[in-house]
Amino acid sequence: MTHRPTRTTTPAHGTRSARRTSPAPAGPPRASSAWRAGDDPGRRQFVDVGPLRLEGGGRLPAVRMAYETWGTLAPDASNAVLVLHALTGDSHVTGDAGPGHPTPGWWSTLIGPGAAIDTDRWFVVAPNVLGGCQGSTGPSSDAPDGRPWGSRFPQLTVRDQVAAELRVADALGVDTWALVVGASMGGQRALEWAVTAPERVARLAAIATSAQTSGDQIASFHTQLTALAADPRYRGGDYYDAPDGEGPHVGLGLARQIAHQTYRSAVELDQRFGRIPQGGEEPLAGGRFAVQSYLDHHGDKLARRFDANTYAALTRSMITHDLGRDRGGVEAALATITADTLVIAVDSDRLFLPAQSARVADGVPGARPLRTLRTPYGHDGFLIEHDQLAPWVREHLATPPHGER
Repeated sequence: MTHRPTRTTTPAHGTRSARRTSPAPAGPPRASSAWRAGDDPGRRQFVDVGPLRLEGGGRLPAVRMAYETWGTLAPDASNAVLVLHALTGDSHVTGDAGPGHPTPGWWSTLIGPGAAIDTDRWFVVAPNVLGGCQGSTGPSSDAPDGRPWGSRFPQLTVRDQVAAELRVADALGVDTWALVVGASMGGQRALEWAVTAPERVARLAAIATSAQTSGDQIASFHTQLTALAADPRYRGGDYYDAPDGEGPHVGLGLARQIAHQTYRSAVELDQRFGRIPQGGEEPLAGGRFAVQSYLDHHGDKLARRFDANTYAALTRSMITHDLGRDRGGVEAALATITADTLVIAVDSDRLFLPAQSARVADGVPGARPLRTLRTPYGHDGFLIEHDQLAPWVREHLATPPHGER
């Protein structure tokens, strides 16, 4: 079955920028900052990929995927690169802010003309993940009855998300990706791509990620979900008709604050903030320390550009992530990967520990030696340390993959 991509005149709100952000808008945030039909699409394109049966037994009767592209696809489709975003990212991985994209691309240091993934040479595709809130079918999308899915949205797994992305590749006419690259949650999908469809992945780059969610990660994710659900304005997930300022912003912001502590290292937070009070505030009189203000800021910023149900749906997909499920275990699954594989760890990462990256590098046949990014910034180092990351990715793309040497 062939699915034709379509360009619509519908739009979007808020994309993630890792390093440069627009000023936070004044006034109360909307109940949800999800992209909705009728908004400016910006660079987004859309493809309807049909119904999708889900690993957990549910079903989505109709799936639409949003994606962006850069560069030109070669006549033989040999130059296609798939870029997979992290939890609160989206399809706008590179480029300036503009209509439909209030913030610049979150990986513009890595992708673009002349960059490590050179869009003058490579055709780059970045989908918004299934379950997302920036154009792809997710909890904020309309169900068949015309109302947002909300609490009725089914459980998704990483395999479900890759199943939808496979259909995007089919629609674009890409049989084999020259590279599938992702970090964090995007790295989990990249690994799943390489196991689900090994013949369609020539090169793989898995950055600051894991083949299986650990007990520690599940504990952190559970705490975030509990904080979100405890907000009375979450209303079990059915809050889309709430007026501005009446959405589950406290719960979503608190979930983000919990998560953000795992995105940065203890050393960085202590060196950057320590026990410095925030501005003229006095902690002994009920004021905040600077690090408290920092977390409050990130919680508020996410509430103004994301959707609470999407945060919950994608977090649950990470909780259940297990590359070895029904495949004989993680090592057995990794052993089936045929892609030329580059694995990159972050030495100060306390979300996806370096040992989890080492497990992947050790388990994939013929994988390149594990690279370790040295940074005080923790997990977010993959968004920040361009000078280290870019040469590794550039070299990986420049070397013919297995079977072509």
